Amino acid sequence: MTERTGLITFKGNGLTLVGDGVKVGDKAPAFTALANDLSPKGPADFAGKKLVIVSVPSLDTPVCDLETRRFNTEAAALGGDVAILTVSMDLPFAQARWCGAAGADKVTTLSDHRDASFGLAYGLLIKELRLLARSVIVVDTTGTITYVQLVKETTDEPDYAAAIEAVKAAS
Repeated sequence: MTERTGLITFKGNGLTLVGDGVKVGDKAPAFTALANDLSPKGPADFAGKKLVIVSVPSLDTPVCDLETRRFNTEAAALGGDVAILTVSMDLPFAQARWCGAAGADKVTTLSDHRDASFGLAYGLLIKELRLLARSVIVVDTTGTITYVQLVKETTDEPDYAAAIEAVKAAS
């Protein structure tokens, strides 16, 4: 498995990403993660919609909490042809608890804890922490990646405006 360094940090310390990264123009790799009800989900379950795949280290951290709440709010303005998936290594039960407490009902949380299918397929698994790197990936209705934002410092928020513009521009 490919290991990549020099792309992200945590509090200034370099980390290793496992898996090949994705880039604009690639077909979105398949993956299987668990929904809050423990059912398997992947991109095929959202066929025909634009996808915003937001990967976060853990919903139980301040930046991930803030980021997921922000995308939940933005979802309402993006329309019904857009699905926002927030993927983390949190257990499905913890994700369900977080969604209930946060009132997050517009994003779909998916747990990659079982086999890191998403993290490995998208090259976002942090080797040292077995968490996911913070990123935003936009996939158009044909399954093609149109935007990739890998947040360099894991404790920073993504560029929301750029991500939302990328969703609006995707076909």
